[in-house]
Amino acid sequence: MSSSAIEPPAWLVESVREVPDFPEPGILFRDLSPLWASSSASARCAVAMAAGAGPVDVVVGIEARGFLVGMLVAPRLGVGFVPIRKPGKLPGQVVSIEYALEYGDDGLELQVDAIGPGSRVMLVDDVLATGGTMAAAVSLVEQLDADVVAIRTVIELRALDGRSRLPDTDIRCLWEID
Repeated sequence: MSSSAIEPPAWLVESVREVPDFPEPGILFRDLSPLWASSSASARCAVAMAAGAGPVDVVVGIEARGFLVGMLVAPRLGVGFVPIRKPGKLPGQVVSIEYALEYGDDGLELQVDAIGPGSRVMLVDDVLATGGTMAAAVSLVEQLDADVVAIRTVIELRALDGRSRLPDTDIRCLWEID
């Protein structure tokens, strides 16, 4: 996607509820619950997010709303889905990463046998904001010697410049918000 924002599809704008002052005063939260609740809008979302994806072997979604996106997109591409979870949620051997958030630290894990070496991965999530969580997810995939060939999100908060943490990656977001 180019550096200038494009007009989002009307069905998407109509399917996102704006919630002022959530989770704290001054924040305008974009609630995707109406999107997931609409079979028509969620189907359109799957089509739009899968569009333009080159060959992909697996879709990987980031906890928690990335699971919703990933489970829509993976069947559309005819591939499986793999979750990236918060620490302690996955059985078996995992690769882990800790990363800094705006207010503290967090972590993510991925099962070591979930993705084979050389696999072409599409990473998905609901929102791209600062890019910290997505960059950590890219690192986990790379620890398994797989390649992130595409990143897709429903919304991108451009003012937070998350793309700058993900250079040389095919990133496409359905709605880029300044």
